[in-house]
Amino acid sequence: MKLICIGRNYTDHIKELANEKPTDPVIFIKPDTSILLKKQPFFIPDFSTDIHHEVEILVKINRVGKYIDKKFAHKYYNEIGLGIDFTARDLQTKLKEKGLPWEKAKAFDGSAVIGKWVSKDNYSDIDNLDFCLEKNNSIVQQGNTSFMLWKINEIIEYVSKYFTLKIGDVIFTGTPAGVGVVKSDDILTGYIDDQQFFSIKVK
Repeated sequence: MKLICIGRNYTDHIKELANEKPTDPVIFIKPDTSILLKKQPFFIPDFSTDIHHEVEILVKINRVGKYIDKKFAHKYYNEIGLGIDFTARDLQTKLKEKGLPWEKAKAFDGSAVIGKWVSKDNYSDIDNLDFCLEKNNSIVQQGNTSFMLWKINEIIEYVSKYFTLKIGDVIFTGTPAGVGVVKSDDILTGYIDDQQFFSIKVK
């Protein structure tokens, strides 16, 4: 399986990091070794002093597809979830300044939190989902999928031009504003509407 991540998909997040608004979705890949194992804490790696949380709506692919038309994209997933794309911001900044790939800052071991999965049919409109991240019981990120520059079905169409989607692949759809530093002993809890999808401790 692979984790396909979309960057710069919320205008407010683009602004907070002073990035340029893209004309096409920004894509990067995380390997399966980046998945944080269930019930395990997130350990801050020794190569960064500026790890940021980025909460995101997730989509799990349920059939093989290539060059998927947007109008058929809904057939390629039954479940959605919530997760975190941990980012070594200090390392990412250095890599970006040199025009180098981001993988070391984005795809390191344990950098992807994947919460529980639920049927997309639980929601009347997946393009209008409220979600948030709490840090130590205080909301630090809030978003709604209606503010995505590219909605889920558009993402699937675009990504499948470049990568064959396989059963079990996960798409991280982008993060809203409010990303910030995590510290040892922080508790990070993610919600879609009022339903909790994950809770992890930082060490």
